[in-house]
Amino acid sequence: MMFDAFKPFTASEFQVKFAMDPWERAGAAALRRRVFCGEQGLFGSDDRDAIDTHAIPIVALSLWGVAADAVVGTVRIHEPEPGIWWGSRLAVAEDYRNVGTLGSALIRLAVSSAHARGCRRFFAYVQSQNALLFRRLRWRTLEIVDLHGRPHHHMEADLAYYPPFAAPETGFLAFPKRAA
Repeated sequence: MMFDAFKPFTASEFQVKFAMDPWERAGAAALRRRVFCGEQGLFGSDDRDAIDTHAIPIVALSLWGVAADAVVGTVRIHEPEPGIWWGSRLAVAEDYRNVGTLGSALIRLAVSSAHARGCRRFFAYVQSQNALLFRRLRWRTLEIVDLHGRPHHHMEADLAYYPPFAAPETGFLAFPKRAA
């Protein structure tokens, strides 16, 4: 039997959770550098900023059986003033963008965990090519601005769509979308 090409391994499930362990935090930082510095060229050699000192990193972990294998998605959240939360630096590893659920799951945990912590409004600056995904997830554009030389949508989440989730340290499982 001959095979012309082998498909790379893609996990059949993912855990979306707060990054609690050092390897998860390091994996999130490495993924952000790969996406925002390497692929997109938005920053020099590192995208870290002052927000990282107090932001909560969230990760999507590929699971090999029951063990976490790698960080394949990330986002960070922070509360600059009481009740006002922001999400930023949403990234999914290139090989996992076709899974079809990781970005949505990261957004869901970001907003729902902030909601459980007293969030009254949740905002993000979203690159224009990702605005449709956010609109499908019940976000609305407040204005379009230029950040890092690219158009971004200043968006707000509809909190009614994101019930409070009080267990973000363990998070939840996300499964790839299946073709119909």
